[in-house]
Amino acid sequence: MSTRTTTQAFFDPQTWTVSYLVWDSASRHAAVIDPVLDYDFKSGHTSTSSADQVLACVREQGLQVEWILETHAHADHLSGARYLQDRLGGRIAIGEHIREVQAAFKKIYNLERSFLPDGSQFDHLFKDGETFNIGTVKATALLVPGHTPADMAYLVDGCAFVGDTLFMPDVGTARADFPGGDAHQLYRSIHRLLALPPETHVYVCHDYPPAARAAKWQTTVAEQRAHNIHVRDGIGEDEFVAMRTARDATLEVPTLILPSMQVNVRAGQLPPPDDNGVAYLRIPLNALPLHK
Repeated sequence: MSTRTTTQAFFDPQTWTVSYLVWDSASRHAAVIDPVLDYDFKSGHTSTSSADQVLACVREQGLQVEWILETHAHADHLSGARYLQDRLGGRIAIGEHIREVQAAFKKIYNLERSFLPDGSQFDHLFKDGETFNIGTVKATALLVPGHTPADMAYLVDGCAFVGDTLFMPDVGTARADFPGGDAHQLYRSIHRLLALPPETHVYVCHDYPPAARAAKWQTTVAEQRAHNIHVRDGIGEDEFVAMRTARDATLEVPTLILPSMQVNVRAGQLPPPDDNGVAYLRIPLNALPLHK
């Protein structure tokens, strides 16, 4: 049970994304996890109402942001990390395997030569098991690949912020058919999380709720082990991989994957503007390999 930190969730109904603000009650130091930059696909305009909710909470609570943490390079929303950093400070961080994701998508987009797939766009790259502090509270970064090669979960004061690896128990688990994804890895990563103490609070990055309930984003390891429709206790790796592979083959491409990835591999920075001062997003035709 969390005792030293406070967690505030921010749900974006346009992308079904949940961002988090976590702070140390003693020092008032904070981390933002998976912030959203709003993007209107039809008009090509960005806006900041989602990130501004986080910004307002930081200021209302008198917090100092130390970290802006990405669980992975998201395919369903643009990252608001750079926007918040410009206004609140803090270090933008992600797992060190982001380099693999950057290399794959540099080829897909044929990004400019000056874009280096070395992770240098981020302020810090976490290694598996690395510890860091949010104020006086120790946190741990865990590598949980499978959805992408670079997925991380963050353990903070009895809570696990698991990104897309797990969803609410009645929704299941992330897809594993993006470039570099692997259903076997995903199963093993999930079981790494399910080996945490049963009372661990699990905070998910998305919810796609059935019609019968409102959106939720908090559960526990015990609830996941008992009720997750894809990986509850008793479901083995082969069964999971067969389910995940068959299910992924039926899923639509995420609406914002092509706009979002070229921003998110840059830590939320928009592409450099052309000589007319306008930044452009590239849409590669017939180039995105979703299914192996």
